[in-house]
Amino acid sequence: MNRHSTGGLVAAVLLSLTAAGCGDGGDGDRGTAAPGTATTPASTAPATEAAPEASPTPSPARTYPLSTGPRTIPSVRDHEPARGPGWRPGAGSAVVVAKGSGVLADEARLLAGELRTAYRGEAPARPGDVELALNRGQAGGPESYTLTTRGGRVRISAPDEAGAFYGTRTVKQALRSGGVVPEGVVRDRPGKPQRGLNLDIARKHFSAAWIEDRLRDMADLKLNQLGLHFSDDQAFRIESASHPEVVSPQHLTKAEVRRILALAARLHITVVPEIDSPGHLGAVLRAHPDLQLRNVQGTPRQGAIDISKPASARIVDDLLREYAALFPGPWFHLGADEYQALTVRDPAASYPQLATAARQKYGQGAGVEDLATGWLNDRAAVVNAADKEAKAWNDGFFAGGAVTADKDIEVEYWTGKEIGAREPVEYLREGRAVVNLNDEYLYYVLGEPNEFTYPTGRRIYEEWTPLVLRGESAVPERYAGQILGGRFAVWCDLAGAQTPAQVASGIRMPLRATAQKLWDPARPTLTWADFRTLADRLGGGA
Repeated sequence: MNRHSTGGLVAAVLLSLTAAGCGDGGDGDRGTAAPGTATTPASTAPATEAAPEASPTPSPARTYPLSTGPRTIPSVRDHEPARGPGWRPGAGSAVVVAKGSGVLADEARLLAGELRTAYRGEAPARPGDVELALNRGQAGGPESYTLTTRGGRVRISAPDEAGAFYGTRTVKQALRSGGVVPEGVVRDRPGKPQRGLNLDIARKHFSAAWIEDRLRDMADLKLNQLGLHFSDDQAFRIESASHPEVVSPQHLTKAEVRRILALAARLHITVVPEIDSPGHLGAVLRAHPDLQLRNVQGTPRQGAIDISKPASARIVDDLLREYAALFPGPWFHLGADEYQALTVRDPAASYPQLATAARQKYGQGAGVEDLATGWLNDRAAVVNAADKEAKAWNDGFFAGGAVTADKDIEVEYWTGKEIGAREPVEYLREGRAVVNLNDEYLYYVLGEPNEFTYPTGRRIYEEWTPLVLRGESAVPERYAGQILGGRFAVWCDLAGAQTPAQVASGIRMPLRATAQKLWDPARPTLTWADFRTLADRLGGGA
């Protein structure tokens, strides 16, 4: 696996290790007299007197102050301090996996490559080694780990592979930030199960290599979910076999996507595909103009597909099935936001074909919102049949109609500005699971249109938590368990406003702040200035 270079780190660490082995480094008092140095040599003692035998004076053992926790992003949740030198890689160090933990070989090889140490496979740990161990029954929950540093070695144990991997990220960052993995025990776990980055690759093309760089950065931040919005009005960006006519000239091939997915899997990141419908389908509709929604005067609505036509469902379902087979993760994002038929004063009068279809399918009391909700449920059924859980944007869920969105569809809450965008607590009261993409804090919109401003890491770090779903207000703490996490989102509304390199640089600190607050929603112990300094020391991201 191609990872960030750690050559400079290893050189510095090895120098530190040499110094630590030769002196006390100020860690404690060192005796100055060795055993026997108080005696007078026998050859110089007077012949008539027996020189008294001196009692040996042992050197006192080196003492160390209590350790402090490793400096990482996100910070570790709990560190039990201890006295000792900590751990640095040395000339004989290696990474090993414990007996019966061979499934961690990939994680161990990665860490060994980053530290430029040997990898000895499934073998007993020696002094100077890092050992990875899988313990399915270990307490702490999914993605948790325990990292124990004592006796000149490190042991990472976890109930699953992801937890063991995150333990290796802590080792890597601790060495970068302080040159040593501190003595003691780290017990760490994520605050939220979904933690990630959302990328709009439809409005702006990003290369596979650029996306892979984002994955590597995410992995070091213990983020585990990458959303790919690859279909919109501007373009359709992944190769298609079922409908090649909808694909834009600049796109990712399926071979490139599989390469991205393979790297993501090794880094314990799930990629979530999104095909947004029934709005945001302009690229599809350019190839199928007969399916575009038109009002009673015949005027087309950009990006909106006519959901009264059976052919509209067929083409979208073809695409959903094709990409559900390509992406192995458990989720598929269905969009459902900003359907233009619902932004007019009287949808039934403007779009009588939709009103008629709603009554025919759901009864005389049904309206256009019900038809849109039924569309969402039908698309969810398609991805459910492919063993995927459905996600949809919050303004695609409507209240009080003849049709209700399926309760198993996860609400991705992004805004309170759109039609249908109810207060977050309304979704929570219904018992729905919610993911936080609050556009006040977590939306990086290229060109800053529609009163958006580029979010700052400082605001996220100091003000936002997963409970802050809309604007600046938090929902009650009792709903915390229904909020599954969040993602920082890049949207390319004005695609030419920034280069890919500028995007990577611009999101660097906001993404780190987001990672911190999703791993541990509590108020951070570091000031923002210290957090930024730590981020610079750890490197990565741009």
